[in-house]
Amino acid sequence: MSIEAAGGPGLSIEASAVGLAAHDAARWAAKAGVAVRELRDLDEAHAVIALLVEIWGRPENPLITVEFLRALTKAGNYVAGAYDGDRLVGVCIGFHEEPAARTLHSHIAGVAPGLAGHGIGMALKLHQRAWALARGIVAVEWTFDPLVSRNAYFNIVKLGALPVEYLPNFYGAMHDAINGGDDTDRLLVRWELLSPRVRAACSGTPCERPSGGPSSRRVAAPADIEALRVHDAAAARSWRPRLRDELEPLMAAGGRVVDYDRELGYLVELAGTDLEPTRRPS
Repeated sequence: MSIEAAGGPGLSIEASAVGLAAHDAARWAAKAGVAVRELRDLDEAHAVIALLVEIWGRPENPLITVEFLRALTKAGNYVAGAYDGDRLVGVCIGFHEEPAARTLHSHIAGVAPGLAGHGIGMALKLHQRAWALARGIVAVEWTFDPLVSRNAYFNIVKLGALPVEYLPNFYGAMHDAINGGDDTDRLLVRWELLSPRVRAACSGTPCERPSGGPSSRRVAAPADIEALRVHDAAAARSWRPRLRDELEPLMAAGGRVVDYDRELGYLVELAGTDLEPTRRPS
């Protein structure tokens, strides 16, 4: 039995893959001690906005409004929350890209302050993966700040997603508790939900990581930009142009980020290397 993938005939997902994705999601949620489910009603929408304000600040101008969130859920988009008992401790919101892309764009994901590193983010993303595959969606994309080492490691190593585009100052200035008015450079990552790399990562047995060679280059990143922003704002600001000036031209020329190391930074295979393409489909 197979499920037809979004985008038309000829693209199908085996039901066994959908079932395994649901199993992986349930296992990670149990490990994190949370229950992850879709959020649909008005009270849940208000709880989502309250959590986003707790994470990002901006109570007068939240990242998303209750009204828009209600419209997203009514239109069949992805809004899910992780609960520790009755407390909402994590949220993930995504919407469909153009139909031909067969892709979900994951716009916002966050975990309550003090709970990072407890596996809640992993539980949310694997729930999102199972949700997408059950609907015939084969890839999820999202953006993250390339300066944030823990997010780079989580996205690239723990989840198996790969960067496909460098986006300078993508959102413009965001004056919130996380971005602090800095330029909002982002890496767009693509999570190929059925690739061997992602299947292995979601099962808890990541593929062997590349070590680099003469056809690759390391691009350094700060070990903890969030702490640096608190203790040495000038040094933190200097990292943005430094990383942008090195990583953006490499990727624009066809270089592919294939790994991230918390001490060494990004591993980029230079243009012309014989690898499977990781660029977005046209």
